[in-house]
Amino acid sequence: MTGIVYKSTGSWYWVKSEDVLYKCRIKGKFRLKDIKSTNPIAVGDIVDFDLETKNNEETGVITTIHERNNFIVRKSVNLSKQTHIIAANIDQVFLLITINNPPTFTTFIDRFLVSARAYRIDTILVFNKIDSYKIEERGEILYLKDIYENIGYTCIEVSAKENNNVDAIKKIMLGKTSMFVGHSGVGKTTLVNTIDPSLNLKTKEISDQHNQGKHTTTFAEMFDLNLENPNDARIIDTPGIKGFGVVDIDKEELGDYFPEFFALKQDCKFNNCIHVNEPKCAVKDALEADTISWERYKSYLQILEGEEEHYRTDIWEKDQE
Repeated sequence: MTGIVYKSTGSWYWVKSEDVLYKCRIKGKFRLKDIKSTNPIAVGDIVDFDLETKNNEETGVITTIHERNNFIVRKSVNLSKQTHIIAANIDQVFLLITINNPPTFTTFIDRFLVSARAYRIDTILVFNKIDSYKIEERGEILYLKDIYENIGYTCIEVSAKENNNVDAIKKIMLGKTSMFVGHSGVGKTTLVNTIDPSLNLKTKEISDQHNQGKHTTTFAEMFDLNLENPNDARIIDTPGIKGFGVVDIDKEELGDYFPEFFALKQDCKFNNCIHVNEPKCAVKDALEADTISWERYKSYLQILEGEEEHYRTDIWEKDQE
């Protein structure tokens, strides 16, 4: 039998085949077969499986993982040499962003966008909770939208609470497999429930102590959407992500995943310019002319140097002089 993995708990997988969910496990060889990921099978994977009956319970054994069209991967927490595949075979990702409660920083946004672009996955930036922002916070949203819209990303302001622009999200989702990602507490699950109330997924309030969301979604899980015209629309709800480590991107290629850098690459003096110390660099000239974002360049330097998500100060101290 062939089906799609809808849920994974690490040891069991729920595979949907012909509208039936089967509880499946994997053979031991999958854990050893040149797979550096902590999870050899991810939500969205297409798999073959055999059914077996033990103790009057019918379960499946996954025998084959089909080749993936794409996937989203990040470094595993506390396992820097291993990676974690969040989901596979995705048509598009909605990256949820909040200005506060909790804050989403450009370093996180840019790291995710690089990974998604590297695996040819479209990303839509969703600025959530717009009903809760004061004037200065609205200004920050407009500033970020200006940065990302200017380099080709679709940005949508949404309030799941007030059902503002939710229909715009639904329209983009029709006929596609979409994944929702973001920090814990940005309102992913609430937005999913607003899109399709019949799912009735559990949500929790923000933790006042740390201004972060409590982890509600423990594992990534896919759902079929019950819309007026579903057209096979599916959504993958994911656990909140604290940080995002970029995986397996060469330094010489990194700039290609920043669209505004890639557009200028041909104007650099050297074909292998990495836009740091090289003379006659079109990217650095654009920075000095303020035609591309310094925040984005800061993110680029962090990824280039293999840093974790913290601010590099020297370039900014120079910029502020």
